[in-house]
Amino acid sequence: MPQAIHIPASKSISNRLLILQALYPTIEIQNLSTAQDTRVLQKALHQTDNYINIGHAGTAMRFLTAYLSTLEGKEFVLDGSARMRQRPIAILVDALRQIGATIEYMKEDGYPPLKITGQKICKNTIEIDASVSSQYISALLLIGAKLPNGLQIKLKEKSVSKPYVDMTLALLEKLEIKTNLQGNIINIQATKEVQKNSFIIESDWSSASYFYGYLAVTRKQVIRLKYFQQNSLQGDSQLIKLFEKLGVTTTFYNDNQIELSGNPNFSLARKLSLNLLEMPDLAQTFAVVCLALKINCHLSGLQTLRIKETDRLLALKNEMEKLGAMVHITDSTLELVPPSQLKQNVSIKTYDDHRMAMSFAIFQKIIPLNIENKEVVAKSFPNFWELFGGV
Repeated sequence: MPQAIHIPASKSISNRLLILQALYPTIEIQNLSTAQDTRVLQKALHQTDNYINIGHAGTAMRFLTAYLSTLEGKEFVLDGSARMRQRPIAILVDALRQIGATIEYMKEDGYPPLKITGQKICKNTIEIDASVSSQYISALLLIGAKLPNGLQIKLKEKSVSKPYVDMTLALLEKLEIKTNLQGNIINIQATKEVQKNSFIIESDWSSASYFYGYLAVTRKQVIRLKYFQQNSLQGDSQLIKLFEKLGVTTTFYNDNQIELSGNPNFSLARKLSLNLLEMPDLAQTFAVVCLALKINCHLSGLQTLRIKETDRLLALKNEMEKLGAMVHITDSTLELVPPSQLKQNVSIKTYDDHRMAMSFAIFQKIIPLNIENKEVVAKSFPNFWELFGGV
C-alpha cells in the first residue's frame, strides 16, 4: 500500500474560519492551512499596526475589507502588492457602503489601497452583483450574523463559483447561525455569541487536482492522499467526476484517505468540453492536462479568471503556445488545439501565480521544461515541490 500524502488543509475553509474566529472567539481551529494566504490573514487579524499589507492574498483583501468595516472607532489602511492594486474591489465596497460602512479609495477609484473607518453598522439590506466574485458575497456573509440586525443580501445576476458561497453558509450553519436562502435572497440572523466549536479542517481539493492531473497523464501508479472527506464542503471535490473523463478513479476509505488510480487502458475522448463556472480554480489544471494528453478542449465559465493573481486566461494562452499549442480565449472561454509534438526545453513564466506553477509541473514529468519563480507555490502549497517530486 502506498504511503499517503498529506496535502495542506483547505485555505478556503481556513480563511473563513479565521474571520469567524475573530468575530466569535469560542471557535477552535485544528489543522489550519499552512498556505501563505492563510498566514497573511492570520497575521493581519492579530497585528496592532493600522497599516495592513496583504501582498497577493486576494481572499484576505476581500474578507478583511468587510471585517475591518465592522470594528467601530478603529481606522485602517488596507493595501497589497502591485497586482492587488489592479484587482477590482468596487462591487464589495459599494455593497458595504449601502449598510453604512466608511471606506475610501486612497489612489484609484475601485481599487486598493483602502482607508477603512470601522462603524457600528445597523442597516441590514444589501444588493450586490453576484456575477463577478463569490468572495464578495462570502465576505458579507461572514460578518452578517455579528451585525446588530443581521443581514439580508439580494443577489443580482447569476452567481459565479456558487459552491464557495454554499461553503460559507454551511460553516455558519455548523455554528448554529440561522441562514435562509430563497431564490436570490440570503438572510443571516443576528447572533451575538456561538457555542464553543472545534473544527478540524480537511485537506484542499484544489491542491489535490495536480496529483489527479499527474495520473491522468502518466497512469503509472496509485496515489493515496489523506484527510479528504466524501461529503466535502469544498466545491472543487467535484473534480472526482471530471477526472473520471480522463481515466482517473477515486476510492474513499474509512480513515479519510482516498486512493487515486489511473487506467492505462482508458480510451480518451478526442475533445473535452467542461463548464467550470463553479470550479474556476481547476481551469489551469484541466487545460494543461489536456495539452499534455494532446486532446482538444473547450473550457467555459471562466469569467473570474481575468481578476485572479494574474489574468489567468492570457497567462495560459501565452505559456501553452510556447509548447506549440493553438489557444483561443474570450472573456469566459478557452479553446485548445494541441500540437502533434510538444516543444521542449521552454521556460514557463508563472506570473506570481501559484496555480500556474503547480499546473505546469505536470510537464516536468514528461518533457524537459523549466518553471520560473517556483517558490510562488507557497501561496497555497508550501511543500508542493517536495511532495509532487516524490510521486
